[in-house]
Amino acid sequence: MSSTLVNHLAELAYQSDRLNTGDFLALLTRQFAGKVTFSTSFSYEDQVITHEIASRQLPVTIFTLDTGRLFPETYSVWNNTREKYNTHVQAYYPDYRLLEEFISEKGPSAFYESVENRKQCCYIRKVEPLKRALQGYSIWITGLRAEHSPDRKSLAQLEWDESNQLIKYHPLLHWTNDDVKQYINKHNVPYNILHDRGFVSIGCAPCTRAVKPGEDFRAGRWWWEDAAKKECGLHVHS
Repeated sequence: MSSTLVNHLAELAYQSDRLNTGDFLALLTRQFAGKVTFSTSFSYEDQVITHEIASRQLPVTIFTLDTGRLFPETYSVWNNTREKYNTHVQAYYPDYRLLEEFISEKGPSAFYESVENRKQCCYIRKVEPLKRALQGYSIWITGLRAEHSPDRKSLAQLEWDESNQLIKYHPLLHWTNDDVKQYINKHNVPYNILHDRGFVSIGCAPCTRAVKPGEDFRAGRWWWEDAAKKECGLHVHS
């Protein structure tokens, strides 16, 4: 990473520490006009960010990765979000050729059989579409929170994404689960009702389950795998 980029990130971090989330988002849209995008999975966190963007009418494009294996409840909150905020969410889908080859060769449930298969499935359904979605942008806003996995606790709110060659901004990184819930309730933000049923991190239906009392946040994702390997490849941190 060049010294110019390091200095730029430091200046942005300085500004983010002194502004609230909405004001800093507005600053980003001014400094990077037409180059700011936000990826939503319609989670609690992402709905908070969508509310900030839509209520302030900020010029941020919003996109989602439709893997083809989402819960019906996820599509419901997608529709509710469109209606409440009168906004469009750009959908990106897996490359059908890669998906057809993977399923034909290994079967529709191959992700249960090995970490390698699961990561290949995640790459086809998430990572490759994400790379297409991020092309041409300078800022990628995410809903990552430190509470969601051990490797996120040391993240900076602003980081350089070497893989996608842009700056990532995690506005809710240090929010707690209670912070998010209070915001949702206060602003009457549409949310995925699976959260009320013990689902914390909601992804593809075959790979997500409710978390039992006392279990770690990440226990609901890829529960048949070693906890240290539980990332899908969307977020690679430098």
